[in-house]
Amino acid sequence: MRDVAATDPAQTGSGDELPTPGDPSHPYQGDPVFDLHVGGKLETVARVPLTDAHDLALAYTPGVARVCEEIAADPSMTQHYTWVPNTVAVVTDGTAVLGLGDIGPAAAMPVMEGKAVLFKQFGGVDAVPICLDTTDTDEIVETVARLAPSFGGINLEDISAPRCFEIEDRLKERLSIPVFHDDQHGTAVVALAALKNALRLTGRDPATTRVVISGAGAAGVAVAKILLEAGIGDLAVTDRKGVLNSERGDLTPVKRGLAEITADVTGRSGTLADVLAGADVYIGVSGGTVPEEYVASMAPEAIVFGLANPTPEVHPDIAHKYARVVATGRSDFPNQINNVLAFPGIFRGAFDVQATAITESMKVAAADALADLVGDGLTEDRIIPDPFDPRVAPAVATAVAAAARRDGVAKI
Repeated sequence: MRDVAATDPAQTGSGDELPTPGDPSHPYQGDPVFDLHVGGKLETVARVPLTDAHDLALAYTPGVARVCEEIAADPSMTQHYTWVPNTVAVVTDGTAVLGLGDIGPAAAMPVMEGKAVLFKQFGGVDAVPICLDTTDTDEIVETVARLAPSFGGINLEDISAPRCFEIEDRLKERLSIPVFHDDQHGTAVVALAALKNALRLTGRDPATTRVVISGAGAAGVAVAKILLEAGIGDLAVTDRKGVLNSERGDLTPVKRGLAEITADVTGRSGTLADVLAGADVYIGVSGGTVPEEYVASMAPEAIVFGLANPTPEVHPDIAHKYARVVATGRSDFPNQINNVLAFPGIFRGAFDVQATAITESMKVAAADALADLVGDGLTEDRIIPDPFDPRVAPAVATAVAAAARRDGVAKI
């Protein structure tokens, strides 16, 4: 709940420190998007009363000293007497923001603020946006590690590949709190949930389903790995030069590792056109455009997820000519693959059991919970729940917490 005193001009000053929506002092007055962003989307609100000297003595000096001494003697007391266990750092370097690319840390702030708002609204998790003025991997790792005592978890956001893989891996090794790169794993969780229901709708068995992923960046790698974890048996991943397989001499270590567990196993090779012919599922996380004839060559009752935003790799109007189930990353078409379905509940569940990490089975459990929420309402236009369905975050949190306990990473 908002602290009324915190926004009362009589308490904060003249009331003129920030412009308000509709104020002509901001350049884009009248534009609803800019009006909403005036002054930013976040504020700090006190959770305790500060109305007299007694309140002040409890919240600050001298009372606070007793709490500090207790935490100094037993650091685990931060779990009871600070906001740390319910707070996540949303960290970016601004190098891969939405579909805008490398726009820098200052321009990334509105997105990070938005992420923090979603954490609070959908998961009850407090979040602090942190935009770092460096793209050096070592500096990012060191900076986040030094900030970590202030947070219960780290959500990495909009960091370009392949650096994002190393940054996440190094922070996971170094820290004993959850570290989660949402561009990878949030996308993967929601895509898996949607695919589970699409396979159920079309009567397919994951073990015999042929899947093609176009895009071997952060999202493509994570989607591939979670699909394999979930039992997909025939998977090919493509980049601009074709199918990732070990016969290619131009693969990065990340792509080579992915090739070894995908196309190398099934012997797939060639171009996107080659592997889409007869494929059951297409998942696009690359941008660009897939020619209509490629889509037409897929198996009957195909499944097409064109997740690039704002322009899907396969426009739904084209996809629906040949596919039975179609999903995008956009909110103006059915079946939006939206990360907000995953990350608030994942962190909520991890925090509820004081998890030290987010494991692969915790991610799969989140996907299963999302898929199950659709239940008997499953149709071609409803393979994933609505982000505003109030059951979403609690269901994901419960599943994630249970998986954390099974995996031995939960403290309670």
